[in-house]
Order: sequence, then C-alpha cells, then structure tokens
Amino acid sequence: MIRRPALFTPAVLLALALLLAGCGSAGGRAAPETGGQPRRIVSMNPCVDAVLMEIADPAQIAAISHYSQDPRATSIPLERALRYRAVSGSAEDVIGAAPDLVIAGPHVSIQTIAALKRLGIPLMQLTVPESVAENQVQISQIAARIGRGPQGVALNSRIDAAMAASRWRAAPIDALIWQGSGLVPGKGTLADELMTHTGFRNMSGPMNLSKWDILPLEGLLDHPPAVLLAGRADMGAGSGDGNRMLTHPALVKAGKQITVADYPSNLLHCGGPVIVRSVERLAAVRRAWRASR
Repeated sequence: MIRRPALFTPAVLLALALLLAGCGSAGGRAAPETGGQPRRIVSMNPCVDAVLMEIADPAQIAAISHYSQDPRATSIPLERALRYRAVSGSAEDVIGAAPDLVIAGPHVSIQTIAALKRLGIPLMQLTVPESVAENQVQISQIAARIGRGPQGVALNSRIDAAMAASRWRAAPIDALIWQGSGLVPGKGTLADELMTHTGFRNMSGPMNLSKWDILPLEGLLDHPPAVLLAGRADMGAGSGDGNRMLTHPALVKAGKQITVADYPSNLLHCGGPVIVRSVERLAAVRRAWRASR
C-alpha cells in the first residue's frame, strides 16, 4: 500500500527546499535552466519508467516508480529496474532523490503534487493514453522534454514497425482479456485497440461491459469467447482470487470451447515499448489458434 504523504507546514517546506538545493550542489547536479536537459529525472509512473528505459540516458534517471521493482507489476525487466532507486508516492521520497524533473501520472496524490509545485521542482504531468496515437504523442513529448528527441523517434518507429507486422485484416476471433479477479478492458482502451488491430473481436462490447469492468466467472461461461487472454495461474501476478479462477473446474471443463492463452498482466496497462511486446504476443496467440483449427 502506498504511504499517504504528510501535510507540509511552511517550515517543513522551507527545510525540504534547502535540502534539495544542498543535494543539487553537493552532487554537482544543479537544476537545469528552463528548457535544458534534466540530469536527475524521477518517474512516479511505471509506464513512464518503461519509456525512460528506452529513450533516456541511464545517467539521467535518478529514481523510478516502486511498482517497477515489484515482480507482479513491473513492465520492464526486473534486473534492470533494480539498478535504480525506487520512490513511492510520497513527496518526501521524491524530494529525497534530488530531482530536477519529476514525471508523474494522474494517480499521484494531490498533496504530493502540491508539495512539488510549492518547492518549484519542475513537474511534467501526464494523462493515461488510450490509443497508440496518443501514446506516441506522449513519447515524443517526454523525449523532447528530456533532450532525447532522436531516441523518442526511434521508439515510435519500433512501435510503427511492430504494429505493421502484427496487423490482421481477415475475420476476427472472438476474444476477451480477463485478468486479476475478472478485470476486463473494454472499448476506448489501449488494450482494446491492440486486440482489434491484431485480429480479435473484443467481446466486452457485445457483453455490454464498461470501459473497465469486472466479469465474474459465471458471466464468462454464459458468453464464452473463442480465446480467453489471461494470466497463468502460476505467474504470481494479480490477486489470489484471480489466479484461482483460472483453475476453476468449470473453466477447465469449458476448455473445449474456450482456448485459454497466456497474456501476462504486465502487458495490459502500459504503452511505449510494452506495445511492441503486446502486439507480438497477441499475434502469436492468433497464429496458434488458427493453426489449431
């Protein structure tokens, strides 16, 4: 559980500001001038972590999200994530890393954002991209902000190539992503776009599910998809309930109707380089399913 940051009094804010200034000068890492290339980037978002690993100079990364050091949640190789300091959602943690740029997603607490702004720490706040196009714009924005434009172009080119290689234009296969206690992404999500692009018909729509919804086992068996994209029961990700559902006797019995394909939860939420791995996995599942018919 993320620790909620304490409220900051003016005296505490002043002390933290002095600490931050001291860390910057002691390490020879003063904050860059406006528009300059940051030398100590702190990411508070695991999806941003994945992008930074591809486009930033490793020496620029002062800290990453603690989620990226959790084997159940990381979207980057764990051994690579463990090379960096990790921060929680608290302002104290972030400030302690002496950043000259903080990149945050929409789920950071209001108190933490307010504290960073009061201290004058450069802050880049990002939304959750819901399409490949939105994600590529975001990659370009991050790359420009950290002075790594060519690297951003290269990552977007890799995504374009992976999308082109995985495109499917024939009849789609009825499928459903079903993760962690029945979590299902629906229309308007990046996951839905990737499914459609690679040859699957997301059954979330015909089942009248919301953008992000929970589908119990009974509902799944009432409307069985041809392919169920789910985490393996032994992968260690998600809740215990989610893992147990994959080995439920009723689902095992439905095996002749439903092909259960491994789709790790760390492919579900992030864009950037994760898009490349996601479409490669989806295309592989599609090929295997069609070969088995």
